[in-house]
Amino acid sequence: MGAARRRIGAALGVAGMVVPLTVALGSTPAQAASCTTRTGPYQKQVEKFLGRPVDGRQSPADCTAIRAFQTKHGISPNIGYAGPVTWGVMDLMNQQKAAGRNPNKAGKCPTNKGRIACVDLTRQLSWIQDGKTLEYGPVPVRTGRDKYETRTGAKKIYWRNKNHYSSIYKVKMPYSQFFDGGQAFHSISGSVWSPPGSHGCVNMRSGDAKAYWNMLKKGDDVFVYGRKPGT
Repeated sequence: MGAARRRIGAALGVAGMVVPLTVALGSTPAQAASCTTRTGPYQKQVEKFLGRPVDGRQSPADCTAIRAFQTKHGISPNIGYAGPVTWGVMDLMNQQKAAGRNPNKAGKCPTNKGRIACVDLTRQLSWIQDGKTLEYGPVPVRTGRDKYETRTGAKKIYWRNKNHYSSIYKVKMPYSQFFDGGQAFHSISGSVWSPPGSHGCVNMRSGDAKAYWNMLKKGDDVFVYGRKPGT
């Protein structure tokens, strides 16, 4: 019995040495998802966006900041790599910020109909306008992904359901205002910048969807134009 115990103890001792070695080699799932040391093709742009020192070289601090951004906005894999998807989201945010308080400067949304909800797919922006007066927004939105594009053109809100639930996608759609088939304005719980996009609806942050609910009514005009990046 004493010899058997000694053999078991020796085996456990060997196992104790093997496990740390395996972890160190990075073969565990946790290690596979760790911060990358690779410098991405958009390193400088991403560093500038995040307020990091712009040297074009990946550092542990850069990776931590990039990963935090990726995690917040549902970008996968969130390994801190400054790739095209991450920069695409940041670049879109820059364009949205540049719209300022005059999102319809190019005059692409018709504003001669009274109150209208405009949706610019290219910049992923929406706002409510009444003539020349900007009533609300512009606010960031998340529209249809490739193969599920939000349809363009002139529409009208035809049905509203404050506590709608999608029987197709099995998700809650608070403050739903339908304007084209199954496509509607509604709030989501995640980030409106999360790629690749919705199944056709115009996703909004909760506060914005609530404001739209309070400001719009059945029969109000909606105009959708442009093209979402990647579709």
